[in-house]
Amino acid sequence: MKVYQMIFVICLSTKLNLFAQNSERIPVLDGVVERTLIQQKAALAYEHVREADVSWEQKVWRVLDVREKMNLAFTYPERPFFNILQEAIAAGTITVYDGETDNFSMPLSPDEAMSKGVTVDTIRTWHPETFEEILKPIRNEVDYTQIKRFRLKEIWYFDEESARMKVRLLGIAPIMEVLDENGNFKYEQVMYWAYYPALRHLLASEQAPHISNDANPMTWENLLEMRYFSSYIYKASNIREERIQDYIVGGRDRLLESEKLEREIFNLEQDLWSY
Repeated sequence: MKVYQMIFVICLSTKLNLFAQNSERIPVLDGVVERTLIQQKAALAYEHVREADVSWEQKVWRVLDVREKMNLAFTYPERPFFNILQEAIAAGTITVYDGETDNFSMPLSPDEAMSKGVTVDTIRTWHPETFEEILKPIRNEVDYTQIKRFRLKEIWYFDEESARMKVRLLGIAPIMEVLDENGNFKYEQVMYWAYYPALRHLLASEQAPHISNDANPMTWENLLEMRYFSSYIYKASNIREERIQDYIVGGRDRLLESEKLEREIFNLEQDLWSY
């Protein structure tokens, strides 16, 4: 009887050891498989365009409001788009440009860019031993929830070689809301401009949240290139460098003018095909 008991104990201990070893080999995954395709993706180089093939072009500036349903991916709490930009700036991966102009002519250092929108408050505290009053500065970093809008700069052009109207995104700028002492809205401030062609390779390795299918993730580069966002035009290149709000009063009329500019670009391609 003791022999059988000993054999049973040996078999049981062996199974427990095997179970423990197998448990250690099982990777912890928040899903079915380990997803590495996003990290392996790279942005494809733009196709070469000859200057002689560009018969028409126009620069367009847009506003992207992250509060719209189609743009909720930009405020995904796990990985907001603004945080991706901030981390890349802090690491020196990308260079951003001063927000006073949108021609990418005034590069900012990482420290200058990271200080945009930062405020410093002073609080009173006491020394733990001497109990003397001390004024301590508190640095308030910009949070992604403060970024309600982004500005986009793009260029539309007609390529005669392919006989198609095409568009390229040139820049992205986060817009910060500036509040008064009572927390009331005062105005919007452009923090900086990021040059999109230099940003594409970073965004190609950053996963963007997919609304309807987690099994088919897309990158931020995919999302922007496929124009999977909602926006409206606030300026188109003109001889006076005017924005829509500079020559049209009233929100509804400005929106109609924005839609008119959209139609003009679309109709231009149809007209070129006709002639």
